[in-house]
Amino acid sequence: MPAQAQRGPHIPEPMIFDMIRPLTAGRGEVEVNTLVQHDLSGPRGEVEWAPEIEMAVADGVAVELELPLIDRRVVQYKMGLQGRLGHLRGGRGIHGVQYLGLYDRADGRWHSTLLWLLGNRFGERWSMMTMVGIGDVTLREGNETGLVVNHSTFYDLNRDTVLGLEVNRQNGDGAYWLMMPQVHRGFGKLGVQGGVGAERARGERFRPRLGLRVIRAL
Repeated sequence: MPAQAQRGPHIPEPMIFDMIRPLTAGRGEVEVNTLVQHDLSGPRGEVEWAPEIEMAVADGVAVELELPLIDRRVVQYKMGLQGRLGHLRGGRGIHGVQYLGLYDRADGRWHSTLLWLLGNRFGERWSMMTMVGIGDVTLREGNETGLVVNHSTFYDLNRDTVLGLEVNRQNGDGAYWLMMPQVHRGFGKLGVQGGVGAERARGERFRPRLGLRVIRAL
């Protein structure tokens, strides 16, 4: 049996709310990637992007360092820790925990997010990843976040192509919503994820939003 199959089911990673390697990651796996986001209408014309490096330091245990930027301005310093807790449903499910810590340069404060991760595979094509927790993870001003929920449904079109729908909701001083249909495409060690969806920032209406993530396994 392949090593990854022994560690758990294969479930794609969400594009916007990125995981710190899959929960099935094996020790020594390293990845660099960058997420780019941009509102296609409205007052915010800047580009949000975040290069990061992720490493599995043990089987099922991973760390990351990330540098969120708006245009060419560094706005936060971010780190993450993630660990696999075990398997469910006879190996068709998997769960774990994730901690995200970020230092916001604007307010000079440290913000923390703690999440429970639950992945399930339903046959050869369908899978889901649900992330539920509390914290503060957006780049928006006044982002006093409470409950954080990110749910993604995936359909494996073929070996190298995955279709997905990611929905993110955060509650605090007003609700934040993001719905992002997306396509994942693999080219060997290179991966590209892209989509156009809709975002509703606190106190605003829904606006179209572009997302793109480029991934390179090392």
